[in-house]
Amino acid sequence: MKKTTTSLIGLTLQKFKKNYWGVFSFAFLILCILVAIFAYVLAPDNSQNANQMHLSIHSKSPGFQVEILTIPSGKVSQNQFSILFFGKKNADTEIPISNFQVTKNSIHITEYTVDGSEGLQKKYQLKMFPAISEAKDIPIHYISTKKFYLGTDKYGRDLLSRMLIGIRISLAIGFVAVFISLIIGITLGAIAGYFGGKVDAVIMWLINVTWSIPTLLLVIAITLALGKGFWQVFIAVGLTMWVEVARVVRGQVMGVKQMQYVTAARALGYTNFRIITKHILPNSMAPVIIISAANFAGAILIESGLSFLGIGAQPPMPSWGGIIKDHYSYIILGKPFLALIPGLAIMSLVTAFMLIGNALRDALDVKN
Repeated sequence: MKKTTTSLIGLTLQKFKKNYWGVFSFAFLILCILVAIFAYVLAPDNSQNANQMHLSIHSKSPGFQVEILTIPSGKVSQNQFSILFFGKKNADTEIPISNFQVTKNSIHITEYTVDGSEGLQKKYQLKMFPAISEAKDIPIHYISTKKFYLGTDKYGRDLLSRMLIGIRISLAIGFVAVFISLIIGITLGAIAGYFGGKVDAVIMWLINVTWSIPTLLLVIAITLALGKGFWQVFIAVGLTMWVEVARVVRGQVMGVKQMQYVTAARALGYTNFRIITKHILPNSMAPVIIISAANFAGAILIESGLSFLGIGAQPPMPSWGGIIKDHYSYIILGKPFLALIPGLAIMSLVTAFMLIGNALRDALDVKN
């Protein structure tokens, strides 16, 4: 006999699984999270922040490839865990070349040029490559052909690597900002809705004042007060997103606290803290879950806007908004892909969160 799920979570999951776009978006989000975790493993340029510059090959189209001569500059002490999650501290020099010639004790190279003309010629002695004993081995160990699948940015950095590492900023800002907004919003909303009276009036005044300030303006003000940086942006965005959560939680708590099981809990002598956390909030969280999905999308857009304005994640740390800022002028200079690629990435991630929110709304709707 087939077992029928009667729990709220089980029924919600059954409804959610029937929503194609919700499941697809959730799978896409899981893929993005895995990419963010293993970004330096997947990135062709695994140097810290994918910041290996090659000015002679800047702004190249997707699929561009060139030979690179790597000149070692000694080993940098770093463990594998650090390389995996924070990138390689790369002190080597990489030089794009158009051709080379090996002699007995040296290698002669011609540097790559943008216009195809003959580039600067240089000579490097064998002693600069300590890992080998013969000059004929230099091309084998130190010259490689690199392909830039998404092209290069205006500094000659690999755009694909910058995009892969930049996804960390977008996802991290979403998780941290929503976490902060949930803590503040649920706490203040639950207190206002449960106790009412003057407590409710004070908290609602605070909510209305915060709500009246334009979000981006408030974020900019907080960011300037805390300083420019990675964590400052997280805190700033989180402190501006709690208002909607607080209003929804307040309304839910005001309705749920009239239920008979809450009255019974009071009669049994339970503390207000226990009544709120054990009986009221668990039955008020469905709308909050939906709002959180929308807030994820909002946080990503706000961070992108801040990075575009230059007060988000600071260079050389890659962020999708920062990449757009660096290249938006290229849209009219014949190389729109430099701005369109990160723009499409932001759009895809935001759309995924919104579709997940819509799917959760339908799954949690008791009328369906």
